[in-house]
Amino acid sequence: MAGTMPHAIFVETDVDGRGLVGAYAAELPGCAVFAATDEEATGAMPRRVSAFTTWLRTNGEAQADFVGDNWYEVERAAATDAGHGRAAFTLDELPPTDAEFAGWMRWLELAREELAEALDAGDPSTAAELLDAIERQDVAFVRDLAGSAPELSTDPIDRLYAARDALTDALSAAGPSHDGVRRMLRLAIADDLRAAEALHQSA
Repeated sequence: MAGTMPHAIFVETDVDGRGLVGAYAAELPGCAVFAATDEEATGAMPRRVSAFTTWLRTNGEAQADFVGDNWYEVERAAATDAGHGRAAFTLDELPPTDAEFAGWMRWLELAREELAEALDAGDPSTAAELLDAIERQDVAFVRDLAGSAPELSTDPIDRLYAARDALTDALSAAGPSHDGVRRMLRLAIADDLRAAEALHQSA
């Protein structure tokens, strides 16, 4: 019966330094809604979860449906430094299992493919701020993982791809037990899909 299964949402405030709110499905790293208010973000979560799980299944990932629409906030934290320091939640401290890590790495690759397709189809300048933020965040994550710094060219798209590849390599080398891996994957997947959606909407 709908509404009988509770599901947790994490809420991040001031994501972009201008009041944007992010709501994250705790059980689906990378499944997120970004909106102007808490109510909009959390209220849209059931639809977002349905779309996200459909997207995963369409791309060959085994993913069961979520029973019920009772999504509720369990924790909130604010982004810092005008949105450059993204929020962390208690669950982010829990290392994923090997199977979870492998699955979420595939989800990250799918999200990056989605973003690449959107870049090819749309006008990158319409999402320049989002793309720049992704690049900076990827490079910061690579440093946190003690990975090799990417060689960044002057072309913004080449820079984005170089940062993306460096993050994937660093995550693979670090493995699931490295501090912060769950948070990095959650944010990287969510932000890639957010940028892809913005590009699709502008096309």
